[in-house]
Amino acid sequence: MKTNFINTIISIALLVLTFVLTSTSAYGQSNESKIRQTLTNYIQGTSYNRPKQIEKAFHQETSLLLEKKNNPLWRVPVKQYISWFENGKVGEFTGRIGEIMNIDVAGSVATAKVEIIFPAKKLRYTDLFLLKKLNGNWQIISKTASSEETINHGKRILFIVSNAHFHGELDKAAGASFSEIVNAYHAFKQAGYTVDFVSPEGGAIPLAYINTSNKLDKQYLYNHDFMYALEHTRTPQQIIPEHYKAVHYIGGSSAMYGVADNKKIQAISMEIYEKHRGIISSVCHGTAGIAHLKTSDGKYLVAGKRISGYPDAYENQSAAYFQQFPFKIQETIEQRAGEFKYSARNQAHVEVDGRVITGQNYLSSALVAEKIIELLAGEAEQ
Repeated sequence: MKTNFINTIISIALLVLTFVLTSTSAYGQSNESKIRQTLTNYIQGTSYNRPKQIEKAFHQETSLLLEKKNNPLWRVPVKQYISWFENGKVGEFTGRIGEIMNIDVAGSVATAKVEIIFPAKKLRYTDLFLLKKLNGNWQIISKTASSEETINHGKRILFIVSNAHFHGELDKAAGASFSEIVNAYHAFKQAGYTVDFVSPEGGAIPLAYINTSNKLDKQYLYNHDFMYALEHTRTPQQIIPEHYKAVHYIGGSSAMYGVADNKKIQAISMEIYEKHRGIISSVCHGTAGIAHLKTSDGKYLVAGKRISGYPDAYENQSAAYFQQFPFKIQETIEQRAGEFKYSARNQAHVEVDGRVITGQNYLSSALVAEKIIELLAGEAEQ
């Protein structure tokens, strides 16, 4: 009797704890989404000459601490700032490309960082905001900014990653290859590209193969903006295909689950490839993501093309994890008339076949990115 009573108390306590944690998480997500909308009002309002939308983002008594020649601390009332966007045609693009880099919430206050790119002027602004929740609404109560020259030209690459935390029904962890993400990401950033992340469900993704002894891995592991992007990947519904020059399917064991058969991601990739003349690329197990893609005439994308990825022969095919794979990468590519190419273990290998660029392993990640950059540069010159 006493045991049953204790078990009942424990069950109630667990239910209460679960409710509290769920409510707290939902509250945090609700606050962040509202802050994101406030920042979006600022970004879109200043990018398209929409004074009323800018006004929604700021508290009416806000002052902006900006800088100009001979005045590194220039105090600008928000009404004056908004007036700068009243002379242009409403809806006309001002040349500003904005991106939310991170948000930190602490009760009823929050800080945020936004990057503004002016490709035509080769300028990059970093905006830092202080926001406060007033009467249920999040408003900007302070803003400061700095500027610097940039090579960022505003062109974008879309990285496709998986949300799968485990191998199928096993409790064996799966994750996106951190080194594959970092190696390619760094190459694109050095060439002036903006990189966005999309996953089937959006939000945080599991990571694997993090080497803190590797200088580049460490650089990005402790980069708040970069890790924020991995924690807040976009959903397929948030992606506008015409904004991207290429898609890049990231490997790691999680790439085998939830991506290849996702119809919305398939549609995004093929619209970028066919309608906007973009590039489709992958590396290692990320090649699983392109195995099911079909062109508008119903043919498999890989048919008649040289494709690389992680070969079936290098898998431990008797292992439990492999038994969970929904299909074999090499076998599937070959069944669909693709020519699967690879080199010895631990060697880089890249295949370029038109606008399809693929790599064998993490050692190939930067090389795949470089081939994409090279191809896009060549097209821009034509």
